[in-house]
Amino acid sequence: MQEVCINESFFQGAVSVQRGDGTFQPWRLPCDRLDLFPAPDEVLVDRAGHSSGVRLRVRTDATTVELRCEPLGSPYGDGSRVLDATVDNAIVASAEAKDDSERITFADLPAGDKVVDLWLPHEAPCLATGLAVNDGAACRAAADDRKRWVTYGSSLTHCARAHSSSRTWPAIVARRMDWHLTSLGYGGNCCLEPMVAVMIRDLPADLITFKLGINCIGGALSPRTFKAAVVGLVKIIREKHAATPIALISPMAYPPNETEPNVLDHTIAGMREDVADAHRRLVADGDENLQYFDGLELFNVAEIAQYTEDECHPNGDGIELMAEHFLDRFVPNLPL
Repeated sequence: MQEVCINESFFQGAVSVQRGDGTFQPWRLPCDRLDLFPAPDEVLVDRAGHSSGVRLRVRTDATTVELRCEPLGSPYGDGSRVLDATVDNAIVASAEAKDDSERITFADLPAGDKVVDLWLPHEAPCLATGLAVNDGAACRAAADDRKRWVTYGSSLTHCARAHSSSRTWPAIVARRMDWHLTSLGYGGNCCLEPMVAVMIRDLPADLITFKLGINCIGGALSPRTFKAAVVGLVKIIREKHAATPIALISPMAYPPNETEPNVLDHTIAGMREDVADAHRRLVADGDENLQYFDGLELFNVAEIAQYTEDECHPNGDGIELMAEHFLDRFVPNLPL
């Protein structure tokens, strides 16, 4: 195997890349401004360090590519995870990566010149140190000029329970549609912070989608502030994305609080009404490129019962069903 030096240009789907002592860590927040994203125990920053949706994108004629990194650790998993390599959006190789893995090998790749996306762990940080390819092969960073999709959400977008790194529902949708994905799913931390809106405002995007609500049912926002935060989120982003299609997706099913009020007297059903009303108000104010989708169309109560153990987080099969629902029910109605 011959070593390949990497730099920031190899990473796609990250907001920023932090260069360390021989390492490169992708972040889903601006790594030079992390102090501006406060949360108890810095949990938002922690989740943003996970590599959900982030890829190393290379052009190579190699049939074996090895990712070299510092040990991954296992914030959510059982000590192992599956990482994927894709070519033309199809999975062509998968590799098991354990907590202590420092070399993750994708073997038997298709012969010939091709662009390969190496999907980094979706539920852990990754400090990459380099790549290696079989002797005699070429390997360089590959640009990604496809339509850019930015999606923001909670653990239900982060998808820690996905079968593998390219099988989160945003990754499945992006691969099917041939889109450049930036996935801003922050487990437990989609709380509509103004600084997240500012960050999204400053990102390049051809499509922006939000799946909102579930992280606010714990009390992060009240009936008084939730709807106003949705309006503010869109208005901040419109400062630099005046005509970019934006879709608001209300909460999918969550039986514990569908109609049972939380500590602030809010319900998931009420949040759906709030997101729909925020959409109506923004459209009435002149926003012609804003869509609303009912979260129950993404995942309903019966599906929650079938595909979850905690009435909230779909398993790997449920995550793939979410992707199919998004593709079938939402994508055809997006103003692309």
